[in-house]
Amino acid sequence: MIRKERKKGPVWTHFIIVDKSNDPHPSVQCKYCSKNYQRAVPERMQAHLNKCSNAPSNVKLQSRKQTTIDEFSDRISEKDQNVNVRPSSRLQNSEEMNMQIEYNNKPETPSNIHHLGFCYQYGIGIEKNEIRAFQLYEEAVGKGHIISKYDLGRCYQHGIGIEKNEIKAFELYKEVAQKGHIISIYELGECYQYGIGTEVNKIKAFGFYKEAAEKGHITSIYKLGICYDNGIGTEMNEIKAFEFYKEAAKKGHITSMYALGKCYRYGRGTGKDKTKAFESYKEAAKKGHFISMYELGECYRYGSGTEKDETKAFGLYKETAKKAFELYKEAAEAYEFDDITKIVECYNELGKCYQYGIGTEKSEVKAFEIYNEAAAEIYDPILLTKLGECYQYGIGTRKSEVKAFESYRKAAEFGSEFLHKVGECYQYGIGTEKNEIRAFELYKKAAEKGHVTSIYELGNCYQYGKGTEKNEIRSFELYKKAAEKGHVTSIYALGNCYQYGRGTGKNEIRAFKLYKDAADKSHEPYLLHKLGECYQYGMGTVKDETKAFESYKEAARYDHIDSLYQLGECYRHGILDMNIIKANELYCNHNV
Repeated sequence: MIRKERKKGPVWTHFIIVDKSNDPHPSVQCKYCSKNYQRAVPERMQAHLNKCSNAPSNVKLQSRKQTTIDEFSDRISEKDQNVNVRPSSRLQNSEEMNMQIEYNNKPETPSNIHHLGFCYQYGIGIEKNEIRAFQLYEEAVGKGHIISKYDLGRCYQHGIGIEKNEIKAFELYKEVAQKGHIISIYELGECYQYGIGTEVNKIKAFGFYKEAAEKGHITSIYKLGICYDNGIGTEMNEIKAFEFYKEAAKKGHITSMYALGKCYRYGRGTGKDKTKAFESYKEAAKKGHFISMYELGECYRYGSGTEKDETKAFGLYKETAKKAFELYKEAAEAYEFDDITKIVECYNELGKCYQYGIGTEKSEVKAFEIYNEAAAEIYDPILLTKLGECYQYGIGTRKSEVKAFESYRKAAEFGSEFLHKVGECYQYGIGTEKNEIRAFELYKKAAEKGHVTSIYELGNCYQYGKGTEKNEIRSFELYKKAAEKGHVTSIYALGNCYQYGRGTGKNEIRAFKLYKDAADKSHEPYLLHKLGECYQYGMGTVKDETKAFESYKEAARYDHIDSLYQLGECYRHGILDMNIIKANELYCNHNV
């Protein structure tokens, strides 16, 4: 895939470029706090601004592509707008263009001037010219046309044909809203919610959404659902949120259909109902909502609310990825973080389908191509990590530990949770020089941010003195911390600590319980083997050779070497069943 160079968007104005090189992704630092990105990526920069407590409210992302589509549907449905022509994705035919020329020759009434401005703005039957559109809206406003004042506000808000001025936009929305213009009332809610041209006031935002919703504005009904769902300007109330999503969905609001699906899926404001969740996602997917298409794929893959169908799941992942990617390329800097996350999830699942043959013919080469193309364009840490794994293990491409290390290193630039893989590379010398001290430092940094596998690895470093001084007490504490988070390997390691008295008092009963818990959570052969040993020798539990035999037998199915030998011993000594021939076969397999 050849990546086209994009013009730097407005998000860049809020960051200082630290590295003045020609790199399209230089090192940058937020102007409002100390946050630094080694590699600038607009989506992450905007995601940071949205959360940065020091950033002015007017730099936070307000628009969503899907919300704009739904809002446009609302504009069409309003009866009091007096505008008969709306932009269309289809090309104009010659008849329509002739109608446009004829319309241009009509008397210059405010409504006709506004109509002509609208045509210039969207290139309907005439070459697109946003400056001319702004001038015509301004002319129509001078003749008292209310709707043009609203469109003038949008021009100022988004910098259409004029320099962006959110204060003017707010003032214009306010003037038109006072005259009962429904969409302007909604826009005032947006202004107060996100601080567009005014101070943030979520209570006022809620009030304006409510006023517009009561007048039948569909997107405002949806926004009321969002307010109740998240406690924006009102008390959190999942039941009311569900009711508003349901009302907006019935009126054809696409995003509300998706939100309704989530409510049914997780039982938010209503009873859990996977079938209704499936139907809601399906309805939104039919109308092109790409996140719902992805969720529908998940439903088919796991049989949630419908019959399991991995082929349909694969088809939906593929269709969603294509659609989402097209939208992403159109407006990469206009997406909210959640939308970017869904695109990444979709590509990740599509890659898995090819890698493991889920719903399609297995093709590691195609899996690699998916990860490689998506990571090159979207540049996301999850995709970069998957790409690194392909290079590390030779999945669909030639094995290259150097390229694997580079991919992991790039992923680590996005945050501490992605440092673990780089730590592994330094620990074992994968694609880079072995450096246990550096590995320890990286595990520690990731562990401090709560990355559970790094907490375990840090415990391992302290236990064996890798990259740091040996400290079994600290090792025990870290294993315990990771075990409490459900990390199976840490549960096993904690059992070892109790069995041999490493960093804590010896306690075989506690050790056995931990081994059993780990084996119940994950039927890994080494866990089953350990459980077999406990039963065979009565370590922390009552001696039970039958249970030992069953545990060894289960582990031997995975060709676990030590379990094959122990199972052979069981057959040789007649534990449950004496079978010398079977014993010899198992010994042979053990030696192999």
